[in-house]
Amino acid sequence: MFKILVGEYIDDEAISHLKEAKDIKVDVKIGIKREEILDIIQDYDALIVRSVIKVDKELLDRAKNLKIVGRAGNGVDNINIPEATAHGVIVANTPDSNTVSACEIAIGLMIASARNIVSANNFIKSGKWEREIFVGNELFEKTLGIIGLGRIGSLMAKRMKAFGMNLIAYDPYISDEIFKRNGCKKANTLDELLKKSDVITIHTPKTNETINIINSENISKLKDGVRLVNAARGGLFNEEAVAEGLRSGKIASFGYDVHSVEPRSECVLYEFENAIATPHIGATTYEAQRNVGTQVVKQVLNGLHGEIVETAVNLPSIGREEYLIVKPYINLAEKLGKIYFQIEKNPISNIVINYYGEIAQQETALVDATAIKGILEPVLKEEVNYINSRPLAEKRGINISINKKDEKYKNYASAIEFVVSNEEGHKVHVVGTIGINGEERIVNIKKHDVDMAISDNMIYLGNDDVPGVIGAVGATLGKAGVNIATMNVGRRDNSAIMLLTVDSEVEGNALKNLRQLSQIKWAHYLDLKL
Repeated sequence: MFKILVGEYIDDEAISHLKEAKDIKVDVKIGIKREEILDIIQDYDALIVRSVIKVDKELLDRAKNLKIVGRAGNGVDNINIPEATAHGVIVANTPDSNTVSACEIAIGLMIASARNIVSANNFIKSGKWEREIFVGNELFEKTLGIIGLGRIGSLMAKRMKAFGMNLIAYDPYISDEIFKRNGCKKANTLDELLKKSDVITIHTPKTNETINIINSENISKLKDGVRLVNAARGGLFNEEAVAEGLRSGKIASFGYDVHSVEPRSECVLYEFENAIATPHIGATTYEAQRNVGTQVVKQVLNGLHGEIVETAVNLPSIGREEYLIVKPYINLAEKLGKIYFQIEKNPISNIVINYYGEIAQQETALVDATAIKGILEPVLKEEVNYINSRPLAEKRGINISINKKDEKYKNYASAIEFVVSNEEGHKVHVVGTIGINGEERIVNIKKHDVDMAISDNMIYLGNDDVPGVIGAVGATLGKAGVNIATMNVGRRDNSAIMLLTVDSEVEGNALKNLRQLSQIKWAHYLDLKL
């Protein structure tokens, strides 16, 4: 039974969903005082907060059973992420809860300003009728500059590509793969984007780097008649500089949902008809408000049940569409990782993970973390999780190398290859892929080609390449009451291996009897259950 403390408001439907879970006990204490939460937090496995409760070192030190903190919202300023990671506590926010809403308001501001919709609406409702004064611009075949190609920036790219816009993006922290996937030309510098864009939209957090990113100096680099949109954070565009650009005609229009001061009743930009303002309503949709509660509950339950937490902020973030692509490889990687310590006992010195083909084009950081968890779990058990797997490996002196290769592995469209080396110089080499029907498959083990679906229970044998081995193995397992489901053999030079899937766990006596067969060099039971 897991205990969850809800310390700040989330949607009533989300609370109901928590209470309906069979293995969950929920305590709702909205507005709980600091002293009380410190007294009781040791009793809870999960904590749900918004922005008031401080999840700091003091709280985490007392939270002996805490496994996950769910932040109902995007910002995590009230949570000490490094301390949570050091304590092995997952921190998950709800960044996807309003991404569509935020993207759509940016698009709305872009279209409204390009076509003078607000001015035309006010004009006609004043009792007048005229069309010629509202000449605007089409977005078709214009160049859209996207500053920040994260979740919302990527959504903008996909949607505006459908408008027939040419896309250029600037984001020094995003891999080239993301640019390719979103159909964006990569701007190597901000200046390059500023000089080439007809319309510019920004989708970055507010940091020292991004405050006043559009200022007087940068506005001078823009095309004449550029259109600007800010539905991200107030203060990213310098309002005085934008006002001067509107006044001079350098800037044709500015659509903005966020403000340097909120709330506000006066602003230098309010004098301009071609500056369209909304009162920070990007996330103010019924869907976004409901999604916050739904998403935080989902992530908390996933964390408690040992499943991947998609929005964990102390794991690399990943969008919903990307997650669906890499999700099959997450479980595959963990199962392949489990193999090492079940066939080798020496401490690991190096882990190399190679991605081939289509999977190499994706963001694989979640797969990396899961793979390392799988490798360490047979030894560290519950001490290792998706959050702390890489730090734990590095703390143990294990060197980790991640490589992405465009070419296929043999004839497989996508594949993951592990090369795990130990201090004795031995290497365990395993390659896996996802089959046509979505099944997890091993395609190479210790340089022997095989191709078989992975099951929870497998046996890995080394044998002499002589007649009668298969019969002897089958007979030995049959006597032990172990049913063989499938068998695959691999040959390389003068060595041979067998890989078997079986219907049940294999007891020690069965393995002992296999190892006593004259043709068998080694026999290992592989427990690959997650």
